[in-house]
Amino acid sequence: MASGSKNDIVNRLLNVRLEGGGDEQPPQNMLPSNQLARRLENVADEDNGRIPEAVPSSSSAIENLQPSNNTGRLHNWQATKTTVKERLSFLFNNEILSDVHFIVGRDANQQVIPAHKFVLSVGSAVFDAMFNGVLATKSEEVELPDVEPAAFLHLLKFLYSDEVRIGPESVMTTLYTAKKYAVAALEEHCVDFLKSNLGTDNAFLLLTQARLFDEPQLAALCLEMIDKNTVDALNAEGFTDIDQDTLNAVLERDTLRIREAKIFSAVLRWSEAECIRRQLPVTPGHQRAVLGRAFNAIRFPLMSVEEFAMGPAQSGLLDDREIVQLFLYFTVNPKPNVGFLDTPRCCMTGKELTVNRFPQTESRWGYSGTSDRIRFTVNQRIFVVGFGLYGSYFGPTEYEVHLQGTDSYYGTKGLRRVTVDGNNGEKVVFQFSYAAGNNNGTSVEDGQIPAIIFHI
Repeated sequence: MASGSKNDIVNRLLNVRLEGGGDEQPPQNMLPSNQLARRLENVADEDNGRIPEAVPSSSSAIENLQPSNNTGRLHNWQATKTTVKERLSFLFNNEILSDVHFIVGRDANQQVIPAHKFVLSVGSAVFDAMFNGVLATKSEEVELPDVEPAAFLHLLKFLYSDEVRIGPESVMTTLYTAKKYAVAALEEHCVDFLKSNLGTDNAFLLLTQARLFDEPQLAALCLEMIDKNTVDALNAEGFTDIDQDTLNAVLERDTLRIREAKIFSAVLRWSEAECIRRQLPVTPGHQRAVLGRAFNAIRFPLMSVEEFAMGPAQSGLLDDREIVQLFLYFTVNPKPNVGFLDTPRCCMTGKELTVNRFPQTESRWGYSGTSDRIRFTVNQRIFVVGFGLYGSYFGPTEYEVHLQGTDSYYGTKGLRRVTVDGNNGEKVVFQFSYAAGNNNGTSVEDGQIPAIIFHI
């Protein structure tokens, strides 16, 4: 595949134009092909069916056909193609009957690709306007310096045959080309490919691309992945490559599942990388400057006083007044205004789930001041938000937050293993076991704590 620009991601493209030709530049922070490919998992080797970038027109598929009258044209090639699809597919990247040539790419990567105006106009409103509109081009050559040759061939292959050939090396450049020429079906195939290969290691990079190409559905899936796996996503190699707007959008979320001190550490890493990108010395002053409003999105009041003292207070990014105000926030009441949000993160999203461990209820269970306890393990990380209680044996009763009540019902025939069907087909397996010590009689088989309420 032609490599195109392999420079690091820089400022994001503000507008993707749909006009053909001209000196238009590709999106400047579109992920270099080799970076994205390294972070897309579980994809088939693209070499199994890759489109050759400059396949000669007379290939082995037509080796039995002979040129006629020394003109270079193949005689009666139509006779071997029994369907419209076969005939159009044969014309892909073929000089036969071509009436336009595209000069695609730049410098050493530039490639001349033949095409047929009619086929392109049928498949793309942009090409239709380019060749048949009021301002239609009369030239037999069209320059496309902003498009990679391999991506343009993927586009043409789709227009000529409905075949989709994309892989980790070419998906983003093909998506850019499909959007540029308004080929919505190919665009959808590209987005589906990205969705199927979304993981914690590439969630931030794909979020950047989704925002760049205005793909809200893909962006929402990336944000959901980051919310559920914040620690892994922030530790991924690609996190420090994201643009500042994407960083701001993530830090402003209430649904990140991570301690604020770890967010601060990740932001420090990003600021160091950004200083290097801007060719600035990595100093606390420059780090805070390149962070801009992202720094104010860090919720220092959510840290413990120890976390704050060991990290942000010694980082040099906060001034003396801010440090004093935050220490006062941690130690005195009423809390002073520190200029940073104190709204807790990790407001749970998605469906609330419940595991019930007793199939049968009996009466009655007494309380002597000893706590009821049960031990459990799960096969994946969950977030416990509550648990179930049995109601009073004596009728309606008011319950205090510390959960000391009167005699109640209790569960019997308890289950050691319970599987709960979660969101998106996930299964959470609970294993219950006896909690050693005095637990008021509650065990796996009988007792209290009939249900655990959780989110995945």
